[in-house]
Amino acid sequence: MRHPASALIGTLFAGLLISHASAEESVFCHVDYAGQTQIVEARPTASPYTVEAVEFGSYLLFRAVFRREPADLASIKLYTYAQHEDIIGRPLIHQATYDYPPVPAGRYGFTGLNHAYEPRYGLVLDYWCELRETISK
Repeated sequence: MRHPASALIGTLFAGLLISHASAEESVFCHVDYAGQTQIVEARPTASPYTVEAVEFGSYLLFRAVFRREPADLASIKLYTYAQHEDIIGRPLIHQATYDYPPVPAGRYGFTGLNHAYEPRYGLVLDYWCELRETISK
């Protein structure tokens, strides 16, 4: 039989473990390209220019930038770029900006369902994004 004090100690220890875990928000974008859906996660950043774009196929890139601070710059910015060997740089084909915290738009998170079209090859990248809490330790 367990001693009643051991149950109390176990409960206190579990409470300490939980207190070290903190809730943090991330943006999760559900990106569909060529019939495949991939989740792109954007964590809060203080350095938006260092956030890398994710490649989809050979010609499209998707980038999600999530800023909470400073308050006057707090936003979620989503970019889709074309990528071609004969063009220097990556032409921007779609950009959207949402205030932070975003307002949910229903079934498709805070963005609604978006479609970005690559003009040269007629490719389509569909996405929608949501803000969710994640637990970090």
